[in-house]
Amino acid sequence: MSTQHTYRVIVRGTWDGLTDEARARLLSEVDLHGLSAMQFTEEGSLTYDRVLKHFSFRFVVVSDAGDGEEMASAIAEDRAGTLLREQGYGHGELRSTATDMDTMKINYKGRRTSGAA
Repeated sequence: MSTQHTYRVIVRGTWDGLTDEARARLLSEVDLHGLSAMQFTEEGSLTYDRVLKHFSFRFVVVSDAGDGEEMASAIAEDRAGTLLREQGYGHGELRSTATDMDTMKINYKGRRTSGAA
């Protein structure tokens, strides 16, 4: 039995070949996909702005720790590509970065490491 890890993956891309209909739909929903929409979810959180040049998705991916960040990135890119295709949104190459939340070191602000007061 392998250990499952939770990854946060950001998938980035550039809009390409958007139809007039797709462009109009994206612009009509732009306020729903701004900075306040940036959250990591299993289904993916899409963010973009009115310029309609770049976009990003934020995903939570749970997969085998042995497969590493590369597999988590591949899973997230596949999810993003599927979502974009289903909506009819043209795009260029997808790129991603993944962070293994189970191995990430957290530095708490104000935490003392010595006995000095």
